[in-house]
Amino acid sequence: MVGFDIRQKNLTHYDIMFAGAASGFITRATCQPLDVLKIRFQLQVEPISKTVRSKYHSMPQAVRLICKEEGIKALWKGHIPAQFLSVVYGLVQFWTFEVLTKQAHLTNLNVSFKPLVNFSCGAIAGCSATVASFPFDVVRTRLVAQSERNKLYLSVTGAFKHIIKNESVLVLYKGLLPTFIQVAPHAGVQFMCYKIFDGFYRSLVNIDNSVFTLPGSVVSGSLAGLVAKASIYPLDLVKKRMQIQGVEHHRREFGTVFVCKGMIDCFIKMYHTEGILGLFKGLNPSLVKAVVTTAIHFSSYECVCKIISDIRS
Repeated sequence: MVGFDIRQKNLTHYDIMFAGAASGFITRATCQPLDVLKIRFQLQVEPISKTVRSKYHSMPQAVRLICKEEGIKALWKGHIPAQFLSVVYGLVQFWTFEVLTKQAHLTNLNVSFKPLVNFSCGAIAGCSATVASFPFDVVRTRLVAQSERNKLYLSVTGAFKHIIKNESVLVLYKGLLPTFIQVAPHAGVQFMCYKIFDGFYRSLVNIDNSVFTLPGSVVSGSLAGLVAKASIYPLDLVKKRMQIQGVEHHRREFGTVFVCKGMIDCFIKMYHTEGILGLFKGLNPSLVKAVVTTAIHFSSYECVCKIISDIRS
């Protein structure tokens, strides 16, 4: 359904919103542990290696250590604000994308413009969803980043109140600039590649474009997520480092404290202290997460849309 062709023509705006929200909920509930691992690796200043004294040096080791020190529930730390983030993001993203692509479809553009249309609509949809959900992203990151022994926030509402009272409302949008720079191409490439890979899959197995196929959606989503995440990864890392500024000293037991004054300063300090490879710290769990989450995100959205469409038929 996703894209320039608009497969399910009998869906209302509310149907699309519900499907987008459901997709965000399902994806987050399934993949939250991967997100926790990704954030822990991104915020670690020390090299991710067994040869140096660093807290986390591989995904299996990180899982074992987190479960040992903080309990298995820690793998879902920050899950509630993350769910708000995912539900709002999925709702706004898919609704915006479908509305924009439907308008593009009405202009009767040449079929050769489909990749450009999907990229542009995806980029705008991603940015719109980011603005709507960003405060939850900041709170989620801080909840995941804090240790059990030195907690600053005890709940989601407590985190929001503490940030607004002791810092400012603007802190809830800290890291928005690198996020915008990241989200626009990431969401654009994601939607564009999804449609391209989906087209390839349908050609290979000879399936009509109007028919929903779960395997095709999963494969296309996986590949789209891999390509999109690899293309913008350093910006995602910088965003996470910026979001913990102001509470970085509550992470001392995780290793070296990282302090920066802005996006450019963050890039420079990371390069000088961690090297060029430091800009790709946590890439492996991020790619694993991107492959899994994008596959679930798109396939669950299309599946919910198919269910709603069948009910209405």
